[in-house]
Formats: sequence, C-alpha cells, structure tokens
Amino acid sequence: MRKFILMLVAAFVMIASINVTSAEASESTNWLNTGSLDKGVVSVAYQVNANVKTKVMIVKGDYKYTYNMTAAKKVEQFPLQLGNGDYTVSVLENTEGNKYKVVKKETVNLNLTNSSVVYLNSVQNVAWTNANQAIIKAKELTKNSKTDNEKVKAIYDYIIGNIKYDYDLAANISTDYLPSIDKTLSTKKDICYGYSSLFAAMLRSVGVPTKLVMGDTEYVSVYHAWNEVFLNGKWVIIDTTVDAGLKKSNKKFDLIKDASKYSAAKQY
Repeated sequence: MRKFILMLVAAFVMIASINVTSAEASESTNWLNTGSLDKGVVSVAYQVNANVKTKVMIVKGDYKYTYNMTAAKKVEQFPLQLGNGDYTVSVLENTEGNKYKVVKKETVNLNLTNSSVVYLNSVQNVAWTNANQAIIKAKELTKNSKTDNEKVKAIYDYIIGNIKYDYDLAANISTDYLPSIDKTLSTKKDICYGYSSLFAAMLRSVGVPTKLVMGDTEYVSVYHAWNEVFLNGKWVIIDTTVDAGLKKSNKKFDLIKDASKYSAAKQY
C-alpha cells in the first residue's frame, strides 16, 4: 500500500507542476459534449495518440483537476464538482518532460439547483453501466430496501464482508491505475481506491449520491481513499477499506466515521 500511496502522491505533485502552453487549438467544440450539464458532468471525445501523453484539465477559479486520457477509450466523462460557475475544460498533449500544450479548450457554465446530482454519474474513476455485474449485484442487494439508509447498509455489509485488501496490487501499482468495479467484485480484492470506486458506483446506481474522496485520515498513516454518502440531508463519511480490515480483525467499528479524523484533498 505504501508504494502505491507514494506513487499516487508523486502523481499529484507532477500534475500540480506541469507547465502548460497554448497552441493552435481548434475552435470546434465537437470534442466536448455538454449535453449532461444539468447532471454536473461533461464528456470529452478526443483521438489520443498512443505515443503522446494526453490529459484533460478542468479548472474553476484556483482549483483544478487533471486526468489521464488513453487511446483505448474514445469518450470519457468527467465531473464538475467545484460548485456552480465557469469551468475551463482543456485537452493537453505532452511536448517534453513536464511540459504540455493546450490542443483543445472551452469554457462551460454550471448552474445546478441540487449539487448532489453530480455524484450520481458514471465518471472516469467511478465508471459503471447497468450491464456491470457489480451494478446487477447492487440492484439485487437492495431490491427489498425501502430507504437510502437500508440501501447503504446492504451494499456496505456486502463489501466489507467480501472484499479484501490487495497487498500485491498495492506493491506493484502504477500511477495511472484506475479501478474496475467488475474486477474488484470478481476477484474480491482491491486497494482503498478500488473499495471506494466500487462502493460509489453501486450506491450511485441505486440513486444514492456518493463521492469518492482522497486525502488523509487518522485511521491510516498514508494517503487514502474513502467515500462520502448523502444521507438524511447531509454528507457522512463511510470508509469500507478501514472497516473491512477492522471486521477481519474482529474489532469494533462504526458505519459512519468521525469527520474530524479525515482531511479531503480531492473528491470525485
């Protein structure tokens, strides 16, 4: 786990320090689909050159999120999770070292009446469709649930009782690792990132707004991933990775964690 965390932190440092320059970007916006702005997301369709590192950067005010793009996926969806206002969406291509040029750029305006809808979508690192086995499982687990609290408890109990921490993956992870919810479900193991992605995708698919959050916590000594779930009109912290470990050790734990013990750096 420590190797993965150090690599993840290094990736964040690299992203924060990339040098971006302007280029002759096309004025066409057919690369950026804003048809789901009312859900708080945009889709980027860009033909990635497999030999060129390519990123999507989304900026609002002083805050920015940067994502890797791959040639394997023609279209990817990204959240606008920084509140209402103007967002600048750019596609960047690497020129050398940590230098990137802007090849596409567009500004969009977000104006939501309910910000929690952002966290009901399939996005790059919480990717799901109704055809996923993990989503079919979520529907099965919650078929008799009458409230969001019951849905959360059913899916939470399943994950902490069946998914184990993958120490081999943590020791050999790459900085561009993205979880696959069906792989996590079938292998019954993953790192904290995978736990959080699976929990978020399963809950989103049954209508419960759920964030995937990264940052620090008093529960572990390294960079971590967990979830925030919208329940009873407020966001609460649930940490399936920590609770799966505590359950395995027959130690006491609570479903909802003390927010003062967590410090978020990124949320998706």
